[in-house]
Amino acid sequence: MAIRTIVKHPDPVLREKAAVVTKFNANLHKLLDDMADTMYDADGVGLAAPQVGILKRVIVMDCGDGLIEMVNPEIIDYKGEQFDYPEGCLSIPGLRGDVRRHKWIKLRAQDRDGNPFEMEADDLLSRCAQHEIDHLNGVLFIDIADRVYQISPEEEGE
Repeated sequence: MAIRTIVKHPDPVLREKAAVVTKFNANLHKLLDDMADTMYDADGVGLAAPQVGILKRVIVMDCGDGLIEMVNPEIIDYKGEQFDYPEGCLSIPGLRGDVRRHKWIKLRAQDRDGNPFEMEADDLLSRCAQHEIDHLNGVLFIDIADRVYQISPEEEGE
């Protein structure tokens, strides 16, 4: 396992659409392990493969209840009103934005071995999953925020 370099905006890889994963092998397992290490090292709650320069549909998240790995994730249902909440990104340090997201979503994905699964997410986990799936489609929070604003280095660590 290793810490990978997080790609920073305006690197063009962040605007590319990631490819569907078709090979579930040791390379994918290493990518998932490295992404988790990188996310934790950066004090993040989510990370998408394009953020480490890999154009594959892979995300990792941990919103406080343990690591979730998702390969080829897609939102298949959503309910409830969207809500505004300050959102940041490891690839765009120093900025936050007020982004409207769905409060509850249902996801379909595959695990590291290609086994399909579905899960429901609400609140922060829903927000995180939507943010990371946006990365897989080349969309950044600054593209869809109602308002984007700078934060101080002290606020960045909060």
